[in-house]
Amino acid sequence: MNAARLPRIGLLPTGPRNAISDVAGVTVGHCTLAEGPLQTGVTVLRPHTGDPFLDRVPAAAVVLNGFGKSIGLVQVEELGLLETPIALTNTFSVATVAQAQIRQCMVANPETGRGLPTVNPLVFECNDGFLNDIQRMAITEQHYLQAWATAQADIAQGSVGAGRGMSSFGLKGGIGTASRCGAGHTVGTLVLSNFGKLPQLIMAGEALGPLLAQRLAQADAPEKGSIILLIATDAPLDARQLRRLALRAGAGLARTGSVFGHGSGDIALAFSTAYTVPQDPRRPMPAVAMLHDAQLDELFQAVADSTEQAILNALWNASTVTGRDGNRRYALADLLPERAPHA
Repeated sequence: MNAARLPRIGLLPTGPRNAISDVAGVTVGHCTLAEGPLQTGVTVLRPHTGDPFLDRVPAAAVVLNGFGKSIGLVQVEELGLLETPIALTNTFSVATVAQAQIRQCMVANPETGRGLPTVNPLVFECNDGFLNDIQRMAITEQHYLQAWATAQADIAQGSVGAGRGMSSFGLKGGIGTASRCGAGHTVGTLVLSNFGKLPQLIMAGEALGPLLAQRLAQADAPEKGSIILLIATDAPLDARQLRRLALRAGAGLARTGSVFGHGSGDIALAFSTAYTVPQDPRRPMPAVAMLHDAQLDELFQAVADSTEQAILNALWNASTVTGRDGNRRYALADLLPERAPHA
């Protein structure tokens, strides 16, 4: 794919990588299974390099459409904190990955669930069953640990990790990331993109879906996908403000043509790396001056723009994949008309 033809969303500057890892300390790792009918994987986002169980980060989530099977959201809503890495995988592997997170925490903190509180695993999912034989339940705890161990600032995109078997707009979807800077801070977004109907696809304001649907001769079908939107920022925000940021991911999602369809689980979670909250009650709580609400507008813009960009990046970086029963999803790069979307 010619990167020069990739549409750039908005006017705000990007971070150096144009990735969620432009928020200092954030890293992402993948484990990919790509063998015949097994087209799936795990992606792990680490909010900082330490132990998130001991040093939790403020967070909040918004459910735009609740057709999903994630785990851990109830406690995030109640406490406004993350205490594990964030894991992404396929629908039938949520329990396995959550168990891996619990075991990982117990190894690092042997008193977990005894002298220490229990840990709240956080796992998000999308259904990759069109390309992946999801009934094989091929993901193991080791795959989670491999993705966690390989987390780094340089993030592979497209048909990798949890994104390996995902579809977007009837095309190949997957992992995408982007960043924008505003109000003196950085916002980064990472998506697991598995949503949309091809006739609805809009790329940087241009309705390309009908043309691509004609090229594929793809019949219209109900939407059965999902999208997970993860937003990181270094701005000092509390959980209430982070929920407001997470909600703005819906603006970027809608720009690509999504209507948050009946069968789509659309969930956004935002977290801040500006401070941590200790698990140990004997340690002092952070004294942080939060950003004033009146300064949030540029961050809202950064969330919307980086979300739209991350979804497009997932499409542009994906490769064509053939999986279960010969089912195939074509990469956008293989179907684009000769003219660039934005010449």
